[in-house]
Amino acid sequence: MISILARELQRRIAGQVRCFEPLSRHTTWRIGGPAELLILPQREEDILFCFEFAKRQGLPLHIMGNGSNLLVLDGGVKGMVLQTKSLQEVRVEGDCIWATSGAYLSHILKAALLNGLGGMEFFAGIPATLGGGLVMNAGTPQGTLGEVVKEVWFLGEDGRRLRLLKDELEFSYRRSSLKGKGVLLAASLQLYPQAPELTKEKARAVILKKKATQPLEWPNGGSVFKNPPGDYAGRLIEAVGAKGWREGGAQVSTKHGNFIVNLGGARARDVLILIDRVREAVFKTFGVALELEIE
Repeated sequence: MISILARELQRRIAGQVRCFEPLSRHTTWRIGGPAELLILPQREEDILFCFEFAKRQGLPLHIMGNGSNLLVLDGGVKGMVLQTKSLQEVRVEGDCIWATSGAYLSHILKAALLNGLGGMEFFAGIPATLGGGLVMNAGTPQGTLGEVVKEVWFLGEDGRRLRLLKDELEFSYRRSSLKGKGVLLAASLQLYPQAPELTKEKARAVILKKKATQPLEWPNGGSVFKNPPGDYAGRLIEAVGAKGWREGGAQVSTKHGNFIVNLGGARARDVLILIDRVREAVFKTFGVALELEIE
């Protein structure tokens, strides 16, 4: 049945269709079972067709970007996974940058740098696509994507292509009103003139700090937990002695407590066990219930 659906899809779209593709190949954690159908669209028309196809066939539809904030379970994913990172169009429009949902934040930063625009340097080193980053309002203490977005275009759950201005969107800490509302297609970011040398200097400082404090040498999914109000998840995790805890191939990073790294062959089950152990220890010691930042 899946192979029949895959052949039909492949005849109708320009992008790739893969059956039972291990998602460990498509997440930064290098963890995850197979997707029944993985679609790598090459154009917006592919997304529109896949959206209608999934509804017509009664298939669950999941959207992913670079898989950088995502833990895919070992049993895999039923239905269709639409990975947008093949959609890499970026163009400068005055003080704004328009980009498709699959554009890497690093590519948008490079375009800003080359065109004398500031406002993207704080996202240096975040391995996310624009779509995934906007849906979860990715960012740093210096700024979030919700602060620079001007307007977005997305495919609503009813199949209509919609355009929303910033005032029609809601953003909060690692959250946005875009989540669960359909498929983000593109967005325009409002930046400002800035000397390229200054942008480069700010971005370099961000990268150096990340290299010094985060376990970038190991596959990981980014920060596992949200920071509780007025505190840092990493501080609480370190205070309970959890750094270095290990389960199978997964380990609570010895460099930063809010990262769980894949030392090799880690499974989602290993990560989930560590998540539960860390949560229990932090709650028992501090009475703080850590919330997940990863999906």
